Parts: sequence; structure tokens; C-alpha cells
Amino acid sequence: MTHRPSTLHPSIAFLRLCRCTAAAALVVAAAGEARAATFTLDDPDHDVVGAIQVTHAVAGETLLDIARRHDLGLNEITAANPGVDAWVPGDGRRVVLPTRFVLPPGPRTGIVINLGQMRLFYFPRDSRGQPVRVVTHPIGIGVEYDATPLGSTSVVRKAHLPTWHPPDSIRKKRAAAGEILPASVPPGPDNPLGEYALYLGFTSYLVHGTNRPWGIGMRVSGGCIRMYPEDIESLYPQVPVGTPVRIIEQGYAVGRLRGVPYLQVFANASATAEEGESHTPLVEALLGSVPRGAIDWDRVMRAATARRNLALPITPRSPTLDQLITAAPRVARPGEESEKVKR
Repeated sequence: MTHRPSTLHPSIAFLRLCRCTAAAALVVAAAGEARAATFTLDDPDHDVVGAIQVTHAVAGETLLDIARRHDLGLNEITAANPGVDAWVPGDGRRVVLPTRFVLPPGPRTGIVINLGQMRLFYFPRDSRGQPVRVVTHPIGIGVEYDATPLGSTSVVRKAHLPTWHPPDSIRKKRAAAGEILPASVPPGPDNPLGEYALYLGFTSYLVHGTNRPWGIGMRVSGGCIRMYPEDIESLYPQVPVGTPVRIIEQGYAVGRLRGVPYLQVFANASATAEEGESHTPLVEALLGSVPRGAIDWDRVMRAATARRNLALPITPRSPTLDQLITAAPRVARPGEESEKVKR
């Protein structure tokens, strides 16, 4: 009898590929910390890095705790888990980790910050000047009435244990609220800059740490870009003075991985998810980069409406979101050993 090789449905084959890729990522995470912010760029035509993962909450912890442990912002983890109480998720509650990212559009040079995504991407160069990896971290950004500026600039200087010189505008606002700020705040627990700062060419704007890490993934600053203390401590020595910085604001990202188109729609973009919002820019971006027959428009509209911050494949034969989450690896909870965790 002649045995013909079996043919897998494309979505099943895709899920098996996801399992293998995600399992490799999980091995890396198990070897060190759960945080995984650095990804190798093997192919310049690939725009998607990382993998969706799942974990389970421990009694007494919040989504903020889980987000920080996995280098995510509050906006990312709450959007990925609708219906989960951010303050009391509950012991054993499944939490989806949106740790797959579509890279921002444009040149992969220096630091790129997407305010709509509330995430920073750093593209170090090799000796030939080519990007070989990407480092990404969540950020906190300026409130809408004191927004972080858009455009291109560079890192003009760096400081360890910086002194904060509050701008007159902030001192006036605080004074009106009954708080008198000094002209300068030395390094220490009361300094909102934290222990490390990258000063930008935009006057009075910095990328810095914070003494209020709960604000990562929120619009809470006076325009500066905040990072978790451990993230800026890691990024600081990698970024030389003169590094270009490009700040954009885009509520979605479109990319490809192994020829499959992906879409990631972000929560809390300033172009808000209000009813009746136009999806024309997103549709035009997809039509300009993906063959028309390769797109499942129902998937696109569901993603655009839900804004779950998950990077999803959008072909007609791609696996569903439920299938992707089912196939995602489980990350160990605090106190568990990764090698003993079974899906």
C-alpha cells in the first residue's frame, strides 16, 4: 500500500509553528527572568517578534504586578484581558500576555517610540551598521493636555542620578494645587526622574526612570517618557549620546511574518476607539502592503473594534484568537518552576 503524506489544514500547521516558536521563547525565559525584551532580527522582511503567552494569577497580586513582571504596561495587559479585574484578578485566573509585537513602521534606526502603542523600540547596530536585534519596553507618556512631542530628535546627553529641575509650568500647576516645588530636586526617592535619564534634543523632554512605576502604560507625565526603573537601568548603558530618536503616534501596526500578514491594534491611543471612528487609515495601510485576497476583513474589523493589543494573523485561513491563546505556552507563576509547568 502506498501511503500519501497527510496534508494539514493551514491553521493547524500555523498553530504547530506557533507552538514551536513560543516554546523556544519560553526556554529562553526559563533560563533567566520571565522578562523578555530583546529579540533577534533574523530577516529584514519580518516585522513581528515575540509570541503570545499565558500565565495564571496568584492570590493577592494585581494585573499591574503581572504586567511589570513580564515587561508590559497597564494599557497592554488590561486590553488583552477584558473582563479581568485589574486589582483582584483572582487566584488561578488565566491572564493573556500580549508579548508578540508588530514593529513600528519606518527605518529601524536608533530609538523609535510609538505613543499610540506606549512602547519604546531600540535598534542597536552591528559593525556593518545593520540592525541585528530589537529591544522593546513599555512606557508612560504625557497627558493629552501636556502631550509628548512628535518628530525626530536625538539623545543629546545622559545622566546617572540626575537632578530634576521642574519647569516653571509644572511648578505653577503644583502651586495652584497647594504644593510648592523647589527649584531643583536632588537624586533620591522623591525625584520623579529615577536613577537614569536620557536627555532629548526636544528641550525639557527626557526618557527616564520613575518613582511611580504604576504609571507605565498610562498617560500620566508632563510630556516626558517614563520607564520602569529596571528597564531604563538596562537600556541606559546601551544607548550612546547621538542616538537618533523618532517619536510617532499610530494606533495600529501592520506587518508580516514568514509571508503572513499581521495586525496589532492598540488600546488607549489618542485617536480613541470612540464609536464611529474612521478605520480608513488602517484599511489603506493594509491595502498598500497586503494583496487584497490575503486579508480576512472580518478579522480586521473585529481587531480594530476590540483593540486588545494582540498581534494577530489576518488571513482567511489563519487560526482564531481562541486557538492562538489555547496554543500559547504557559509561563510559570511566582513560586513555580518553569520546567514543571505543563500546558
